[in-house]
Formats: sequence, C-alpha cells, structure tokens
Amino acid sequence: MGKTRETWSTRIGVILAVAGSAVGLGNFLRFPGQASQYGGGAFMIPYFIALVLIGIPMGWAEWTMGRHGARFGYNSAPAIFGVIGRRPFWRYSGTIGVLIPICIYMYYVYVEAWCLGYAWAYLTGDITAFIGDDPSRVAALSTEYFNRFVGIEHDGLVTGAATLQPAVAFWLLVFVLNFTLVYSGLNRGIERFCIVAMPVMALCAVIVLARVLTLGTPDPAKPDQNVLAGLAYMWNPKAPVAGDPWYTALANGEMWLAATGQVFFTLGVGIGIIVNYASYLRRRDDVVLSSLTASSTNEFFEVCLGGLITIPAAFVFLGVAGASGGTFGLGFNTLPAVFEMMPATRLFGFLWFFMLFLAAITSSVSMLQPSIAFLEEGLGIGRRASVAILGVITALGSFFVMYFSAGLAAVDAIDFWVGTALIFVFATIEVILFGWVFGAKRGFDEAHEGAELRMPRVFPFVIKYVSPAYLLIVFAFWSFDNLPGRLEQIGAGGVPFYTVGLIATLLAFLVILTRIAGQRWHAETRQDPESAPAPAVRRDR
Repeated sequence: MGKTRETWSTRIGVILAVAGSAVGLGNFLRFPGQASQYGGGAFMIPYFIALVLIGIPMGWAEWTMGRHGARFGYNSAPAIFGVIGRRPFWRYSGTIGVLIPICIYMYYVYVEAWCLGYAWAYLTGDITAFIGDDPSRVAALSTEYFNRFVGIEHDGLVTGAATLQPAVAFWLLVFVLNFTLVYSGLNRGIERFCIVAMPVMALCAVIVLARVLTLGTPDPAKPDQNVLAGLAYMWNPKAPVAGDPWYTALANGEMWLAATGQVFFTLGVGIGIIVNYASYLRRRDDVVLSSLTASSTNEFFEVCLGGLITIPAAFVFLGVAGASGGTFGLGFNTLPAVFEMMPATRLFGFLWFFMLFLAAITSSVSMLQPSIAFLEEGLGIGRRASVAILGVITALGSFFVMYFSAGLAAVDAIDFWVGTALIFVFATIEVILFGWVFGAKRGFDEAHEGAELRMPRVFPFVIKYVSPAYLLIVFAFWSFDNLPGRLEQIGAGGVPFYTVGLIATLLAFLVILTRIAGQRWHAETRQDPESAPAPAVRRDR
C-alpha cells in the first residue's frame, strides 16, 4: 500500500505501553475492593492460580500471535486471526477483538474524565470547600458531590439545576486528548506518552502510599483503627462465617469467578489490545521476557501499590464500614472522605486522582489503536480518515453512556456484556486458535524466536488443555450465576435493552467492514489471510 509499517522504537516503549494498557482503574480500585470483599488473603489463592494458568500463558499467546501476524504486514485481530486460522470463521471471530476495546472505551473515557475532574477539584479546592471537615457529614457530602458531578440522580446531560454535568465538560477534554495521542501515531503519540506517564504515575502512587503507611493511629479515641489493622483487614485470610477456618472461603465459587475476572481485567488479555500492540514488533524482537515484564509491572501496580493504599486508608479513618464498597464507591465516595480527614488534603487528593487519570488514559488510548489499525489496513484509508470514523462512533457511544447516567445504568450494562461476558468469549476463542489451530508446540517454538527467556516446557500443555478447560468451566458457572437476571433486565426494556441493541448494531457494522476488508485482502498482491503459506518457524537450539 506504499505505507511504511510502524514499529516500536524502543523495547522499554512497548513494555510500558502494554503495561500502561493493563494498569488502570482496576488496579487501584477494583482489585482492593474485591480482595477485601472475598476473604482478603484468601482471595489471592484463586487470583494467583488464574494468573498462572490463564493470565500469563494467554499473554505469551497474544504476544506471539501479534508478532506472527506482523510477518504478513497485518496489525488487526481480524487479519491476524485469518492468517493463523486460514478460515473466514477465524477472521470474523477476530472482529470481537475490535468490538471489545471500542465498547469499553465508550464508558471508560467517561470514568477517566471523573478522575481528571476530581484532580482539578482538589487543585482548585472546590471539593474540599464542598465536603468540609465535619466528621459526621463528610461521608454523606462526599457521596453528594459525586452524584452531582456525574448526574447519577437522573438521565440527561444536565443536572436538575439545568446546568451541564461537570463530568461532561471534562469528558470533552479527555476525549480530544485521547484522539490527539492516537492520531500522533504509535511512536510519537502512544509510545512517547507512556514512557513519561508510567513513571509519573508510579511516583504519585508511591508518594500517596508513603503517606498512608505513616498515618499510624490518627484518632487516639479509636485505637483499633490504625495502619496495621487496615493492612490486616486487607490481607489477612478471612472466613465467610466468623469462627470458621479461613480456608472455608475457598469453597466460595463466586470468589473464584471474581478472581478470574480480575486477572482478565487487570492484564488486558482477551481484549484485543496486546495482539495489536505485539504486531508492531520486528520479527526477532523478544516476546517471552517482554510479556512477562509487562505483566509483572502491572502486578506491581496492582498488588504492591493498589493493594496497600485504598483499603488501609479507608479503614484507618472510617473503619470496617468505610473499607467496604464497590469500585466507584471506594474511589469517588470513600476516598474523598478519607482525604478530608488527612493533613494536606488538597495535595494528596490531587496526587491520587491525577494518578488515576494517568492510569486511565494509558489504558484508554490503547483501546483506540486496534480499531485504527483495522480501519487503516481493512479499508485502505489513512490515519486522518480512520481517526475521524472512530471518533464519530465512540463519541456517539459515549453520549449514550452519559445520557443514561441515572444509577450509571449504561456503564454497568456495557461493562457486563462487553467488559466481562465478551472478554470471556474472546479469550476462549484465542486459546483455542493458538493451542489447537496454530498449534501449541508450534506456538512454543515461534515464541522462542529471538527470546531472551525460555518459557516453561509445560506451556504447550497448559495453553492447549488447562487454559481452555479452566475458561470454559469458569464461564459456565459465571453464566449460571449472572445471565438469568441480566436477560430478565433486557426483557423488561429500558437501558439494558438499548445497550444490547447498541452493541449488536456495532458488531454488525464491524462484521460488514470485516467482509469488505477480506475481499480487499484477497484482491491485493500481498499474501491473503486464508491462503498464505505458513512461514518456516526457526527451531530453538
């Protein structure tokens, strides 16, 4: 097509970009909330089992498939899956790898705007003036501020006072910033930004962590609410019934589902981003050590930073009741109340939410690149046109999310059907494609070309048998627990019904584009995804 293929300019750039796509709000809010809810330290057992049996093996598989697709000049999941699977079915299944990041971006960029808005509110003092420092009212006022900020009381882009929701204005700023970065390209936009943003994010997190760990016992009248007790509440294994041994928590099937879902959410596997990012590697660029490094970086942010800040800080000031809650409750209701009780409220509040903003934007910008790559190589259009098309699609989707703001119903519905259900489906497709169609042994050899670290010899067995079996079992139990209620919601109409309609419409549109792209790839002189002969794979010594 006469276009120079983009590649990562530095190894640290691709590692930080992949880690940045994984490190997000889930590391600092979702993970600690789920760990404290499901038995503290007991939660870490299914968490690490899922990490070893699914997360890390799938990361290696996605990096390997992405780099393999680059040999044919492809960067999008539909084309890469077509190359590997050699059947139209696999090319169309790759469309899900474009759909998922688009849909997640539609609501994720809105939540990202909350983080920037809160950082600005602490910088200007707006939030501290609103909440005040009366311990008896701080929690209620923190919740009231959040409800006003996002318009959670009713649908529409304006509040009951006929003023624009503050979150909408910040959404516009963040939306433009995301597309500016992706328009700038892989090297000048995404890579350069992640090289700066990731260290700054780590610095902000370490400063906040140091402050939390030195809180001691802020209220002498409540000696049980201290930092050590907060860490114990977060990490000590707990039984679901007081007095029972802690290991009885392992019998909770819901905990295993939550732990597996968290591993998917945090590592970014099963979304389509890593396959795309790895396709910009050169033929002999390492994938084994790079994948493991990116995963380890993400785990450091999640376990060592996120797991030591949120819950302990909430416990110190608000006790057990304050340390409980969902992702948004902990992040935007509880923690602002906590910061109001800490010295240097505005400084630490700003650092925390600016850190969350950086975590969110390094993730959100990665959600745009797979779609940009698909539009460019599938339709033969340039960066400007592909950015414009994707901008219109995601803007309409974000307006849908922002308009149905009552109870955050649209956010919840998209997160369930795409951010959870479709990720399970796509991850299962990926492990079957890699382990059974491409071949686990062949994939093992392919991954080691140029590798600086050897994978365990058990990897082919795990990715071919263990990972798909684990995924199918977990997904079956998850569906049994969750689908009946969600299907009833769709049948009742309203936002859940509209959301599924939106997702289905976008999927149909992408399937049509995939068909057009497939015809175009057939007509081109370069190798066709279904008929291209498999390149020789160098065997490791």
